[in-house]
This record gives sequence, C-alpha cells and structure tokens, in this order.
Amino acid sequence: MGWSFRLVRVAGIDIKIHFTFFLVLLLALPWGSQYGVQGVLFGVTLILLLFVCVTLHELGHSLAARFFGIPVREIVLLPLGGAALLSRNPSKPLHELVIALAGPLVNVVIAIILALVTGASLLAGGIDGRALLEGGATGLSFTTLLLWLLQANILLALFNMLPAFPLDGGRVLRAVLALFMNYQRATRIATVTGQVLAVGLGVLALFTGQFMLLLVAIFIFFGAGQEQAESQAHTMLTTLRVGDAYNKHALRLEVGDRVSKAVDYILTSYQPDFAVMQGSTLLGIVTRDDVLRALASDHRDMYVTMVMRREVIRVDHNAMLDEVRQTMSEKNTRIVAVYEGDVFLGLVSIEDISEAYAVMAFVQRQEAARKAAQVGGTGDSVR
Repeated sequence: MGWSFRLVRVAGIDIKIHFTFFLVLLLALPWGSQYGVQGVLFGVTLILLLFVCVTLHELGHSLAARFFGIPVREIVLLPLGGAALLSRNPSKPLHELVIALAGPLVNVVIAIILALVTGASLLAGGIDGRALLEGGATGLSFTTLLLWLLQANILLALFNMLPAFPLDGGRVLRAVLALFMNYQRATRIATVTGQVLAVGLGVLALFTGQFMLLLVAIFIFFGAGQEQAESQAHTMLTTLRVGDAYNKHALRLEVGDRVSKAVDYILTSYQPDFAVMQGSTLLGIVTRDDVLRALASDHRDMYVTMVMRREVIRVDHNAMLDEVRQTMSEKNTRIVAVYEGDVFLGLVSIEDISEAYAVMAFVQRQEAARKAAQVGGTGDSVR
C-alpha cells in the first residue's frame, strides 16, 4: 500500500505503518486534560499497545491464510485499524471462514489472558474494575492499562464480528452462505446486509454526534461496495482466457534497438509496454516508466537491453484472466508474458485486464438492457 513504510517483519510478513496512522495518537490528548504530561504518555502507551493487539489480530488472519497456501503481501496499520493484504481471496468457503475467524479469536485469547492477569491484580489491590470499564477514572497504573486493553480486545472481537464487509463478520457471513449457494449470490447478500447496517450506524452517528462512528459507517458502506465489485470482476474474468485478451498486434523492440525507438513508439502508438525480442525469444520488457527513468538519468541513447527488465513472469495462454490477475498480485507485478508452450505470444498488463473487464461489463449491461426491452415489447404486444 502506498504512503506506508515497513516497521518490522514477522514470520516473513512485512508489517507497515501508513503515514496517517500517527493521527490516532491525538486520542491520547484527553488523558492529558486530567493527568497532564503523564496522562498523555499513558494514553500514547495505551494506543500503541492496542495496535499491538490489532497487529496480532491481523497476524491471525495472515497465518491462517498461509496455512491454506494463500500468500500474504503485507499488514498495514491505519488509524481505524489494520489490514492484512492477501494476494487472493480464499477459493473455498471453509477456508474463508477459518481465515475470517482467526483474527477475532486472537483478540478473545488476549482478552482471556488479560482477564486472568487483571482479575488477580484486582483481588490483590481492590481496584474498581467495573467503574473503569464504565468510563470512570481510577488513576494511572499498570492494572488500569491492562483493564483498558481488556475492554478494547473484547470490543475489537465483537465489532469485527458485525456481519458487514469489509469486517470479519461480513466474510464469515459470506462463507457460511457460500456453503449453501453460489459465491456471487452469497457475496451479494452479505454486501447488502453490510450496507444496510452501515446506513443504520450512520444514522445513529448523526443523531448522537459521534464523528468516529460516522467514519466507521462510511468505511463499511464503501468497503461492502468494493467487495461486491471484486466479486463481479472475479466472476466475469473467469470466463475469458488470457490467450484471447493479449494484444496480438503489439509493437515489439529488437535486441539492437535503442531507447529513442521506444520513445518514438510511445509517442506514436500510446503503447506503454514493449517486449524486447531476439528473433522469436523474449529477452525482457521495457515499460514507459523504464524509458522515462533512462531519459532522466542518462542523456545517451542507450540500447533497450540496458534498461529492460529481464525477470518476466510467464503465464499459459489457457489461464483465465482472473487467475492471471491473482498471479500478478502474488508476484507483485503489473505485467506478464503469455506463452503457448515455449512460444511467446505477447504481453498482458493489469491495465489490459481492467480494460477487458470494463468491456465485458458494458457488453453484459447492454445484453441485459436488450433482454429487458424484448420482455417489455412482448408485454406491450400481449396487451
């Protein structure tokens, strides 16, 4: 994810912080109004420990996904929580169910441990835990900190189990529904459920003046819509082979060509990516960005072989576009080479797949409109 930097790497998974994350530390300021500088430090410590719990939650998802063979690109911490970015969605409902439940289960385990620890401390020290959980102040102590974390983990588990995308509960709902119906219908039902819930939360936020709740409602509403769009793309892109979608008339560069020729192609054809060939063998790929970097760093007219990318992911021409899109995500690349056996056919980029999806969606809408018009015409003639 852009605008983020790596904090640490755990179990081979990069944990990154988005630059907006630090805005959440402003929530520590109210502690300062009552306890001064020590209160602010207490609040910052509490928030940071809370996000340690969020990170463990996302690691729960990530490790469960890897158990089922799904690569995890990274975990990103944001002001509203965290996100484990999987390279693809689970292919089986049961896998999605386990992965979705793994995160809240981590919070349940943390809450149990904290309850045992704080329970012993409360019995020993006589701190009023009920008053704390109801919002009362009991001072700045280690036990107070743990009690706040206990409450937060309980709320995290409960909130994430709301049946709304992109929360875990939405994925649990879809996974359960997908056991009894097709994936697309299950996604549609889960999406509508989530958006109705989001509208309800939004109305409640407006009446109670809770700005954070309103942000959460907006997040859920658009997140559910994005999940529905992803489901539609998955369904459509599983119907077209990559061998039918690559540019069969693409311009190619030869091993002896220079960057100036690539510039000429870019200016006259608007084609952004070029295969560099030696006879019928693919040597590498030159993209528009490669050309621009070459022009900015060196005024010489270099050979394209000096700026090309030699490592190119290969896909079979019979692979479906959705499968190729998943491969791109897993390999973190925007362009792949299409082969039929050992014969190079052409290049396909993520932009090509997006364009194919847009065309297929347009054709589908036109077909639906034509059928609706025919039904309407038939009805008129009957009357």
